[in-house]
Amino acid sequence: MTQSEGTAPATSNGAQPSPANGAHGQLAELLLKTGHVSAEQLRHAQRVHSKLVTPKVLLRVLLDLHYVTREQIAEALRARTAPIPLADLLLELGVLREADLKSAAAFQQEHPGTRLSQVLVTQRFLEERVLLEVFSLQLGYPRLSPTEERLDAELLNRAPIPWFRENEFIPLARRDGAIVVAFADPLDEKQLEAARRVFAANLIVGVAARGEIAEALDRYEASRTKGRDVKIDENAVVQLVNQFINDAADVYASDIHIEPMRDRLRVRFRQDGVLVGYKDFPKDLAPSLTSRIKIMANLDIAEKRRHQDGRILFDLKGLPCDIRLSTYASIHGETLVMRLLRRRSSLLEVREIGMSPRMLQRYIEDVLDTPSGVVIITGPTGSGKTTTLYGSINYLNNPKTSIITAEDPVEYVIEGITQCSINPKINLTYEDTLKSIVRQDPDIIVIGEIRDKFSAETAIQAALTGHKVLTTFHTEDSIGGLLRLLNMDIEAFLISSTVVSVVAQRLLRRVCRHCAEDQMLSPQQVRRLGFESREAQELRFKVGRGCRACNFSGYAGRIAVFELLVLNELVKDALIAHRTSYEIRRISTESTGLVTLLEDGIQKALHGQTTFDEIIRQLPRLAKPRPVAELHRLQGDEQ
Repeated sequence: MTQSEGTAPATSNGAQPSPANGAHGQLAELLLKTGHVSAEQLRHAQRVHSKLVTPKVLLRVLLDLHYVTREQIAEALRARTAPIPLADLLLELGVLREADLKSAAAFQQEHPGTRLSQVLVTQRFLEERVLLEVFSLQLGYPRLSPTEERLDAELLNRAPIPWFRENEFIPLARRDGAIVVAFADPLDEKQLEAARRVFAANLIVGVAARGEIAEALDRYEASRTKGRDVKIDENAVVQLVNQFINDAADVYASDIHIEPMRDRLRVRFRQDGVLVGYKDFPKDLAPSLTSRIKIMANLDIAEKRRHQDGRILFDLKGLPCDIRLSTYASIHGETLVMRLLRRRSSLLEVREIGMSPRMLQRYIEDVLDTPSGVVIITGPTGSGKTTTLYGSINYLNNPKTSIITAEDPVEYVIEGITQCSINPKINLTYEDTLKSIVRQDPDIIVIGEIRDKFSAETAIQAALTGHKVLTTFHTEDSIGGLLRLLNMDIEAFLISSTVVSVVAQRLLRRVCRHCAEDQMLSPQQVRRLGFESREAQELRFKVGRGCRACNFSGYAGRIAVFELLVLNELVKDALIAHRTSYEIRRISTESTGLVTLLEDGIQKALHGQTTFDEIIRQLPRLAKPRPVAELHRLQGDEQ
């Protein structure tokens, strides 16, 4: 591997990777030296490689041309006396991108003492399964399973257990005068040297997953302390719970997942819609931690066999935080999920939520400015529906208008409107509130969520009597919102005569502006988006390389993508005729200017705001997107 310009990536032991021998890369040179490929074959592969539109490693070209097999690659690697540095090997095998390697190297510099293999796995540049496969199949190290072995106490007693954890290896057994040792990274010279110092014997080097090594060490340590009473300080548990709630709030996490595993208690935060590891705790801490949280939520701490739901009112640095708690009885104990609902006083204006210029204009003029009717904002949990809802309410709020809400709970406090937070514990239910709400002489009614037929009928009836109704719903897209109302046995003619608009939305992670770089989509990626290969040149996306500003994730914050359906007579007629969702969607795109979630996501990716991976991960692909030029025109940003 020839070094690219800029900071050179570090290897697993912190050294710089050695430059490749020649221009081919170390692995290609090795195959040439061992006679697995000829000089003519290598030159031909290089010519093919230089003409490729989509980047591909030279070794992949050799494999595609059938000049070499995977078995021959493995054979050549095993015959080599000195191992190829891990960074070079992963690049040449094509399992790691050079941009990802640079990001991993930058993360190493920010966190001294971490190894490359550890960074690649923990920061999700590479699956541990792939890394172990490289170690085992390509380098010939046997794949070991420490959790299934009967551990040798004499070998483990030669050093403290924390020392084995730090060096990430574990001795397993004696075999033919040698000691079998499972390493998380068998290319790490420091690990190998540490093992040789302790055991002073020949080593049979094998490879195992970090989690398996840690679990085996935990099991051995537990067997030594079996029978001892584990005393857990109650005050320490209280402080621990408060600490990770505050830590979750500091990183703007929406949920806290507390999950008992076979060997540990895992805590993760959902940040920007993705679960991120926080900390692992000893399994012995699980009962005390679970009981503390259940006490805070006024749940039955003695009931461990059934699922429970509760609510915690938490003082978050002087601000109220409503936490919804859900417990789930799993095979390893109770799993807890805590959703943080902060009662915020500041909110986005409707012009700041992220709609494209033309869509925003239609939403204000054709939806919000209409005097009556139902406006439905739809999407899955955590898609930003509440932010859009409150931005719309704030736009409509003025001294001449009476706005009243029924919410569970109130998330934003808006001056000048009447807000009610549902509380079933005192029999303040949705049903009772919705019955009373129309008697308050409102102009605009806000129903936090359509949950059932009763709340749907209330919204429809309020609209029929001249009120404007804003509400949220859980459906996949805008057409799905209409179809779900039909499935609730609401008459089609009532829906068509009252529903003004359905807004569907999702939240996608935003590309970090500090480390964004151009991305050329492969033909396969272009096809997955629904475009023809000839349109590839128009699809210029960005991708985050990973830097300190985004904690090496490539993303910072989130953006919303929208699908705005404003019902016209053609859509209403199709609804009354009970046409299929495909037909209603086709009529909507042809006659109402509907831009689908997928198309809006593609448009935002073209502006460098999100990535191909986020579009594929989050957005439904229900119809083929229109050409890029047409999307620019529909969104009001013709280029």
